[in-house]
Parts: sequence; structure tokens; C-alpha cells
Amino acid sequence: MKHKSIHQTFLMSLTSLILCWQSCALLAQDYPNKTVRFITASAGSPQDVVGRIFGQKVGESWGQAVFIESKPGAGALISMQSAAKSAADGYTVLISSAAFTVTPYLYKNIGFDIERDLTPLGLLATTPNIIVTHPSSGLKSIKDVVEKARGGRKLQYGSPGFGTTPQLSAEYLFKILANQPLLHVPYKGIPPVVAAAMSGEVDIASMSLPPAVQLIKSGKLIGLAVTSGKRNASVPDVPTIAETGFTGFEDDSWVGAWVPSGTPMSVVRRLKEELEKASQSNEVKELLKNAGFESSPLFGDPFSQMVKKELNKWEKVVRETDAKVE
Repeated sequence: MKHKSIHQTFLMSLTSLILCWQSCALLAQDYPNKTVRFITASAGSPQDVVGRIFGQKVGESWGQAVFIESKPGAGALISMQSAAKSAADGYTVLISSAAFTVTPYLYKNIGFDIERDLTPLGLLATTPNIIVTHPSSGLKSIKDVVEKARGGRKLQYGSPGFGTTPQLSAEYLFKILANQPLLHVPYKGIPPVVAAAMSGEVDIASMSLPPAVQLIKSGKLIGLAVTSGKRNASVPDVPTIAETGFTGFEDDSWVGAWVPSGTPMSVVRRLKEELEKASQSNEVKELLKNAGFESSPLFGDPFSQMVKKELNKWEKVVRETDAKVE
């Protein structure tokens, strides 16, 4: 009787596994059968630009609409909170930037667990941040900025907001590496900081590269330095921070994708496959390049490991610059 009971238990378990596998397979085949939502931060942000490029391509592949929903506010925190609290059904995808790895260290309570409540899908694109100035400023290099500040000139730098990676990159450069703090002027997103740089309202501005590319090429702004380890092909004449004489920090900004934890693994796999396929298309690569990004596909565990390293890096930067949001 004992052997018979064990045999029956085994058969029941096997049947359950088969039914579960069949259910997951059917779910993956049926997905998506309605509009998928890509949540990004403010319009014009790196995650918004990349989200629209990938959303268009993935939507074409599915024959199903992908809706880009901007959730601006508190850097990228509002968009992250919205995604983390959404239904885990594959119809909400968070498209976020390196802000994803900065936010946990800026706020006492972000309202969710960044590692427990969101499941990483993959890295979609990379781009550096860039420090720019208006031609009328008379500043030609990062050394110019530091020397004039040390000489008593009160210089201001603008950023897309307190706690954003452009702000922290500039803060680390001037406060820690150059030992010459500048006055920070935070703006609410990319468009206003670009406008401030264009009008000369601030002496310099730190922002993501994509919105600055065409302005630099047309001579309306001067690129002083990119934060990446190597020069960017979109603005090859702009030096890296290390080339300006300040070594010890690099910031290749990036854009990745997540879903709420608990999303069925069959759907997670489907999303990864579609995003990876889109990232390998020449059309997407060209669109990214024209916008100042590099195609940088990295999916699964390698992306998860990259995010962990970024969390460690930005924890150090936030701690050393004493950046906090109360």
C-alpha cells in the first residue's frame, strides 16, 4: 500500500507539472492580447527616447500597440513606484535609466523594495552624460571652469534635477575630484535645463548626451566633457573627463527594462526575446545612434550583475557627495 501511495503521489505531481507547463505555454502564446504599457520618466529623458524606439519596434513585431506612458516626478522615482505597484501580468514594463540604481540611496523610503519588487529584463542602450556651456560663456574646457571658480568667480551648473545622474556626475567631478564645488541649480527635467544652457541662465549644464548632440553640432552649445570612459561617436571632438585631467570616475549612463516581480516566467522570457530581437535590428541601432545612444544589449543574469555593480557605485557617490532628498 505504501508503494502504491508513493506512486499515486508521483503521478499527481507529474500531472500538476504538465498542466502548469501547458498553462504557461498557452499564456506565452496568447501574450500579448492587449496594449502593453512602457512606463518611463519625463518626456525627452533617455528612458523616454529609448522606450519609444523599442516600443515601436516591439509593437510592430507583435502586431499589438505599445503605449508609452511618462510618469515624471522625483527624478525617476514616480515611474519606478508606478511600475512596482502594477499588476504582474506582463502588460506593464518599466523603462528606466541609471537613476534606478541611484534612487534607493537618495530617499529614506522609496515605497518598495528595488530588488524584490521588480524583475530585470535587460539593458537596451547606453549613453554618457555631458557637460556643456553656451559659446558666450567664454569657457572652453573643464579646466577653464575649475580655474575661474578657484579665482573667485561664482559659477553655477544646471541639471535635470537633484539626485539625477547628470547632477551627481557633475557634483562628484567638481566637489570631489576637482575639490572646487559649484552652485547647483536643479531644473525639472531635460527641456528646462537645455533652455537654461541655451540662454546662458547657468554657466554650464550637466545633462544626458542625446538632447545635446544636434545643439553641439550646430554650434549652439559647446561640449566640455563626456562622462564615459571613451569618446562618443556622436560628438567625437568632445573629450572625456579623464582626458581633461580628472580621473577616478566614469559614468556610462544606460537604459534598461524591468517588469513587476511575479510576472509569469513564460511572459518574462517572451519579453526578453522580443526586446533582444529589437536590439539586434539595424533599424533600432541606427535610431539609437542618431539619438546619441549606443546599442548595448545585455539580458538575463549579466544585466542583473551589472545593476548590482551600479548600485554599489552610486551608493559610494551619494555617500561621498552627501546627496540626500528629505
